[in-house]
Amino acid sequence: MNSGKKHTVIVRQMEEKDIPQIVELQKIAFPSIASKGIYWKPKHLKMHLQVFPEGQFVAEYKEKIVGSCSSLIITLHPEYKEHTWMSVCGNSFFENHDPRGDTLYGADISSHPDYRRLGIATKLYNARKNLATKLNLRRIIAGGRILNYCEHAKNMSPLEYVQKVKLHEIKEPVLLFQFRNKFKFIKILPNYMKDPRSLNYATFIEWKNPNFIEKNDH
Repeated sequence: MNSGKKHTVIVRQMEEKDIPQIVELQKIAFPSIASKGIYWKPKHLKMHLQVFPEGQFVAEYKEKIVGSCSSLIITLHPEYKEHTWMSVCGNSFFENHDPRGDTLYGADISSHPDYRRLGIATKLYNARKNLATKLNLRRIIAGGRILNYCEHAKNMSPLEYVQKVKLHEIKEPVLLFQFRNKFKFIKILPNYMKDPRSLNYATFIEWKNPNFIEKNDH
């Protein structure tokens, strides 16, 4: 007999016991990058939990990890400084996490391709926004993939590609999702990470915390 219990996606803080599932999830979510060896190893995820446990989230569905995201706090000088994924993530160990920083950096977000209709990524983005608000951080930034750029690179620059995505002339699932979640495109980041789909480019994206209260240092 059906109990009528409805399964929903639950977002919670990451725990050490989740790590083996997260590593496998990344390989499934990002096969082209994972094949280059770019994914969190258990030692990285353990360190993230040590330095900033509040910034690490998982999405669970029917007791299975179907999404995850890792974040750290930084301050960029200047605020739109060019950077690479490896430099901003402190060699994958979040060595440069700064609790006194003003910016939450979205280091990665993974959702299982078989469960993508459940709004996993939106729930993880909301968890980050709630955290940034709770910690009174000025903004969230990240380097976003331009997943389909490899199919258009012969005909246009990455910036032209983004402009065509904005005009809905090109379908780009990652960037359109970010726009829907109130992130703004700032500029192109070259040599961001080894990503054959994006040809190593990324979009510098930003969400400004509408509830941010300027700190008075006096």
